[in-house]
Amino acid sequence: MAGSASGLWNIALSGYPRSGKTTLAKRLIAENPFFARVGVDELREMLFCEVFPCRDEFLVYSIICEMRDALLKRDYGVVIDSTAPDNVTRDFLLTTKAKPVNRLLVVFNVEKEILAKRSIEKFGDASCVSAYDKRWETPRSDIPIFKFKDNNMKEFNDNYARLQELLESEIHPFKPEFHGPHLPLDEIRRTLESFLTKHPRGTKKTRRQSENHVE
Repeated sequence: MAGSASGLWNIALSGYPRSGKTTLAKRLIAENPFFARVGVDELREMLFCEVFPCRDEFLVYSIICEMRDALLKRDYGVVIDSTAPDNVTRDFLLTTKAKPVNRLLVVFNVEKEILAKRSIEKFGDASCVSAYDKRWETPRSDIPIFKFKDNNMKEFNDNYARLQELLESEIHPFKPEFHGPHLPLDEIRRTLESFLTKHPRGTKKTRRQSENHVE
């Protein structure tokens, strides 16, 4: 049954590879006619035929946010499908000039052993799990968060039902009027660009060279 979200939502997904982000994003847009998904991996592939880290990560994220804002202005809620392992990236994805918008960071909670098993099944090894252990930052307390457990299908379905209930609710703590002012968007953009410059994330690789490594 199609959902009916209350208000306009800007949702950023944050989690390790193989934690269930794309599955959630695709189900949300399939069951909510006024939601759209924006995928970071697909944009890297389309622009550069590369996986993370591509030759211009800041450009990729800038285009992602332009797409998000265009959709929000046409009254589509947006689900940004990205690992978003650090708070700088999360701020960038959640900050928009479109108003009023409910911001929400969906953080995936999956046991490491299960992530490793899924990674081995998909890529042949679990190296991406240890790689993200080094990159992952605990979300700040001032970021609106929904914790999504996905260790098995029952857990996924239970958490999806809770999330759908939240999106349809008229009363929830994620309304923009309940949160203080954010940093100016230009300042957040400069912070992300500086962060990506100071923290090079490896040598760019083509999709063919990196079939076993995705964001």
